[in-house]
Amino acid sequence: MSNSNVVVITGVSSGIGRATAAKFALRGCRVFGTVRNLARAHPLPGVELVEMDVRDEASVQRAFQTIIALAKRIDVLVNSAGVTLLGATEETSIAEAQALFDTNVFGILRTTRAVLPHMRTQRSGRIVNISSVLGFLPAPYMGLYSASKHAVEGLSETLDHEVRKFGIRVALVEPSFTKTSLDANAPDVAAKVSAYDAERGAVSQTIRTSVQKAPDADRVASTVVEAALGAWKMRRTPKGEATLLSRLRRFMPSGPVDSGLRKTFGLS
Repeated sequence: MSNSNVVVITGVSSGIGRATAAKFALRGCRVFGTVRNLARAHPLPGVELVEMDVRDEASVQRAFQTIIALAKRIDVLVNSAGVTLLGATEETSIAEAQALFDTNVFGILRTTRAVLPHMRTQRSGRIVNISSVLGFLPAPYMGLYSASKHAVEGLSETLDHEVRKFGIRVALVEPSFTKTSLDANAPDVAAKVSAYDAERGAVSQTIRTSVQKAPDADRVASTVVEAALGAWKMRRTPKGEATLLSRLRRFMPSGPVDSGLRKTFGLS
């Protein structure tokens, strides 16, 4: 792919999405970044902001119609918008789980369905979905978030088989903890069960400490740009902890991985 491609990135108000949009702009791409509220969005040099809520089908369709009208094509879609949730599985209400999946999974489905007709007509395109190391690892007290990222992984890998005959490829980027507001301000479930208080508290503290020590979004953004503009590869992990975890999951026996995970999160 050349650097003059048209790139659409969801969720550019902050974090990984915003850092990624800036990097694409520096590469000379025409970049459209989506935000839920255009009136409250902060400008980003080199990025054309478009209002879109990935939870709303009509909003998604309007946004992509606007982008096509302006740019005539879309070469890259980066699905970066996402939410998280902290709490035991038993504590998580169906409504909370549905809301999380509505953004993290069905949001990707909505944007993918909106962009694919255009990419099929072009006979080319790249879709990059931001997953997580929790797309291949469990996460105590983040069960529904982990489940959503496992779903993103299955959806992405399957979709790649379906659309490659049209010249379209799908890729995953799997970061670990990143210094963003998403990780730092993970909301808690509303109805807590006291039996989980001690362990939930330990996990919450581990997450806060890990985020404070984590690299900023720039490293992940570089990996996203590589996944979008470089040679196709199904999965990419940013250098550092994410790559190490990927190798451990792949090559180490499940017992030591399980024990190491519990120790990391402060579980007995």
